[in-house]
Amino acid sequence: MVPHRYLSELFSLDGLVAVVTGGSSGIGRAVCGALARAGAGVVLVARKEAELVAAAEELASEGCRTAWVSADLGTRDGVRAAAEQAAEVFGEPDILVNSAGINLRPPMGELGEDVWDATMAVNLEAPYLLGQRFGPGMAERGFGRIIHITSQQAHRAFVQSGAYGVSKGALESLARSQAEAWSPHGVTCNTLVPGFVMTPLNARLSSDPEMVAALAARTLVGRTGLADDFAGAAVFLAGRASGYITGQAIFVDGGFSVH
Repeated sequence: MVPHRYLSELFSLDGLVAVVTGGSSGIGRAVCGALARAGAGVVLVARKEAELVAAAEELASEGCRTAWVSADLGTRDGVRAAAEQAAEVFGEPDILVNSAGINLRPPMGELGEDVWDATMAVNLEAPYLLGQRFGPGMAERGFGRIIHITSQQAHRAFVQSGAYGVSKGALESLARSQAEAWSPHGVTCNTLVPGFVMTPLNARLSSDPEMVAALAARTLVGRTGLADDFAGAAVFLAGRASGYITGQAIFVDGGFSVH
């Protein structure tokens, strides 16, 4: 077999459709780029229209099939509307990536119900609702990939994990429940666990040079993460090569979690 043909069969996403929340910035934007360049038609879902347009136009300029949907994922109606709009573009998705999140972390003693509710709505309920909308269809068609972006706080408490850590821990449990339900029908459900990545979501920490240096020193590869570090893992989990991997939390953290 010709090597490039073998690699294409393993990793190409040609003919597949992906919906990526949080696709306009940070890890979500990098994942969108990776999936689109691997051949998938990608629908970016996020709040800020200007950022969505910029991300989609960048990929379109490379010949990628992309579209965008501006949505409020903090309400059930907003999530449902976003799902229907996304499915109208290229058809029902084969790949769902939940990267959208909010990172509100007041001290636990000051954590109010408003922050709790807002965090759970975006970080946990939106992925659940999107899974309920798209997962059964994937199972009926015999192929699907669901990928959630979680956090170190899903596994350990530090820097005031608060409601954020709870939401990410629950998201990993959701992936296992989805895997139990749909993997017998060809749908894998996994999570990617970042280390410290310099994105807008981490602005509070990334604005502190001493903290950034300390986190880099704790990371075995000797640097903080980049959004593009997730490209290969995302393409792998989104394609056919990962068909026997499900219910897993895969750390893309430069060794942060084992130090």
